Amino acid sequence: MVISDSFKGSLSSEEICEIAKQSFGKIFPACQLTAIPVADGGEGTVACFHEVCGGREVRVTVQGPYGQDMETAYLQLDGGRAVIEMASCAGLPLVSGCKDPCAASTYGVGQQIRHAVQQGNRQILLGLGGSCTNDGGCGCAAALGVRFLDGEGRSFIPVGGTLERIEHIDVSGAEELLRGVHITAMCDIDNPMHGPAGAACIFGPQKGADPAMVEFLDHQLKALDETIRRELHQSVADVPGSGAAGAFGAGILAFLGGTLCPGIEAVLDLVDFDARLKDCDLVITGEGRFDSQSIRGKVISGVSRRAKAQNVPVMVVAGSVLEEMESVSSDPDSGITAVFSINRQAMDYSESKKFSRQNYQYTLENILRLLQCTERKNAAACPDRGRAV
Repeated sequence: MVISDSFKGSLSSEEICEIAKQSFGKIFPACQLTAIPVADGGEGTVACFHEVCGGREVRVTVQGPYGQDMETAYLQLDGGRAVIEMASCAGLPLVSGCKDPCAASTYGVGQQIRHAVQQGNRQILLGLGGSCTNDGGCGCAAALGVRFLDGEGRSFIPVGGTLERIEHIDVSGAEELLRGVHITAMCDIDNPMHGPAGAACIFGPQKGADPAMVEFLDHQLKALDETIRRELHQSVADVPGSGAAGAFGAGILAFLGGTLCPGIEAVLDLVDFDARLKDCDLVITGEGRFDSQSIRGKVISGVSRRAKAQNVPVMVVAGSVLEEMESVSSDPDSGITAVFSINRQAMDYSESKKFSRQNYQYTLENILRLLQCTERKNAAACPDRGRAV
């Protein structure tokens, strides 16, 4: 089975599945291969669910990160269920060259949710990941009817740089709109809302924040946390995942009454992964960069944990492997048998990403040839032995 996250910026999960089908067909033509495109809440979530579950895309015009009109889409499934990907209107690729987490908003995400609810959906699966925002989900909440008031009683839509201006929060409008609706947010991290391991400190730099801005954004999130405690009598800052997507996770809990779950767990349940493992001899998974975050609620961690429970070996094929992860395959508790990087030459990512497709295929086919060699040796020694792959 091949079930890999995308290599962000170079290879989609669907492309990896396509390469796997070609490579297995060439080297192990008799092998029964299951290839599942997967995402854990970030970019590509809607496309992966569409590939696996069918459904239809619903196109809608919403506001982008800085208020500009843009067209995006969510996935409509049977049974009053909709899948929405926040990155489609509040994602990093949309602000390339003009990153500003102090000003970016999740308002468009709320517009998508509102549209889906008005179409009769009662189960909303929201992918949190790949965000350019740090507004605690306030923009989304405002689009769904939450009113944020400043010290003079004026309503406004908070962004990452204005959270401390919030004096009062009125959630009655959202409660009315979302009555009978449940929002489940998929997130691939367990970081808290603020602090050294929080949204701003860990993820602010990749959104364009320098050290001074990181400190400022963290201060803003602390102020929002205090306001939520005072106004809504809730404590969400330390809930695992509350720091996801610029603390959007905290907003899901505090403003919308939703729940957080590891994105990969929702996906694996949906594709009936545990049942598929019963007849599986090997799982190949991976992502663009294999680091300490990879084993904290992301695709690799979810896949390896479940495969380990059924004694199915797991190989990780990643774009790059950080030094801190080089010993993971020797840890019997990891569920990971072997780790491979597709990088064949020492070059900067800006250059190597251009060759990701051929590098991935080269690496995968070498792994398969090694397995083929081992299988032939076993078959010669034990003629009645069945296929190992």
